[in-house]
Amino acid sequence: MSGHGFHVHGPHDHEVEHVAQHGGDQFTSRVAVLTAVLSTIGAIFGYLGGHSQNAALLYKNEAAIQKTSASNQWNYYQAKSNKQNLAELSITLTSGETREKYVQEVERYKKEKQEIKAEADKLEAVAKAADQKSELEMHVHERWALATTLLQVAIAMAAITLLTRKRWMLFGVYGATALGLLVGVAGYLHL
Repeated sequence: MSGHGFHVHGPHDHEVEHVAQHGGDQFTSRVAVLTAVLSTIGAIFGYLGGHSQNAALLYKNEAAIQKTSASNQWNYYQAKSNKQNLAELSITLTSGETREKYVQEVERYKKEKQEIKAEADKLEAVAKAADQKSELEMHVHERWALATTLLQVAIAMAAITLLTRKRWMLFGVYGATALGLLVGVAGYLHL
C-alpha cells in the first residue's frame, strides 16, 4: 500500500501484498500465484471477448451497408420496370417509327433490369455473408465473456479461500478455473 493518494484494493490484492511484504506459508503463496495467473488469463480472455464483439459489430455494420445498397438497386430496378411498362403501353398506342422506338426501349430496359438485378442479388449475398460472420463473432464473444466470468468467480473464490483459510474451497476454485478454461478453448476454436 502506498502512503500517498487513494488506492482501492480487493481482498486478494491485500493478501498478496501482505505475503510479499511479510512472507507467508506455502498455501498462501500458492493461492496468491494461482490468483495472479488466473487474473492474467482472465485479462487475455477479456481482451479477446472485446475483440470478437467489435468484429461482430463491424460485420453487422457491413451487412447493413450492403442491404442498403441492395435496396437502392431494387429501387432502381423498379424504376426501370415502370419505364418499361410505360414503353410497352406506348407500343400499343403508337405505330410506325415511334412504335419501333418504344420496342427498342422495352428491350433496353429488359437488359438494364437484368444487370441491376444481378448487382442487387450480389449485394444481398454479401450482406447475408456479413450477417453470418457477425452471428459467429457474437457467439464467440459470448464464449469469451462466459470464460472471463468463470475465471473472475475462481479469483473471488481464491480470495475467500485465503481469507478463511479453508482448503476445501480450492475445489471450487479449481472447478471454476477448469470450466473457464474449457469455455475459453471453445471460444478459441469457435465452437
